Amino acid sequence: MNTLVEKQLAKEPNKKIQYATIALIVVGMFIWSLTAIKINKTSTDGSQVALNILKGIVTLDLNFLFDFSNTGVAYLLFETICIGFLGTILGSIFSIPIAFLMSPSIMPKPVYVITRFLVVIIRTVPALVYGLMFVRVTGTGPFAGVMTMSVTSIGMVSRLYVDAIETIDTGVLESMTSIGATTFDKIRFGILPQLISNFVSITIYRFDMNLRDATILGLVGAGGIGSPLMFAINGYKWNQVGSILIGLIVLILIVEVVSNKIRAKLING
Repeated sequence: MNTLVEKQLAKEPNKKIQYATIALIVVGMFIWSLTAIKINKTSTDGSQVALNILKGIVTLDLNFLFDFSNTGVAYLLFETICIGFLGTILGSIFSIPIAFLMSPSIMPKPVYVITRFLVVIIRTVPALVYGLMFVRVTGTGPFAGVMTMSVTSIGMVSRLYVDAIETIDTGVLESMTSIGATTFDKIRFGILPQLISNFVSITIYRFDMNLRDATILGLVGAGGIGSPLMFAINGYKWNQVGSILIGLIVLILIVEVVSNKIRAKLING
């Protein structure tokens, strides 16, 4: 028996050379990439700034942290949540028809190829670029952030929706086709009931991402807590920086725990 196993293993191609070649290529690319990075020596001022940041995180500005006016951390975090939530909901709503247009099992080839091409273009542009564009169009404020989150959500959510659509039970669709159901009937009664839990799970996952992106968008004036964070850093108000960071950490942890529980409940039933 052992002899047969050894003979069979001997017939298998030796991939050690392939693995070694791939490893050398990866190491070579890593070393080559390092040549593009210029690492300057840390100055004394930089060390002092880092020390001040650490002191600011430890010695928080409690008045700023627990200020519930429209200039306090609590209100700014709430505004950030609203931007991420509204952007996620709008993006998810628009992603549903786009996802069906991208599905090769439902739409003819010209339709889903063109739609996928348009979605790839949407995904190519970074969120900060969209933020700058909408700020120029609508002005600074939360509305620009909501529009940015909506557009960026379409690129990712519609792609994940398509993956969910392609895993549905096609037997149901074949049965509906045999009785003369229209495309709309197939989507409404044969596809959506199978996709609701997956769609909600994907939407929650995207909201988790948008909440972090909404913080960054504030740096370009698209609302949220990013702008006060930038102003505090530029003004060397490290205790306010620490207060904002602590608030963000607590918010992200809460959203992470809640979203993971909801998604696990939806997936496991």
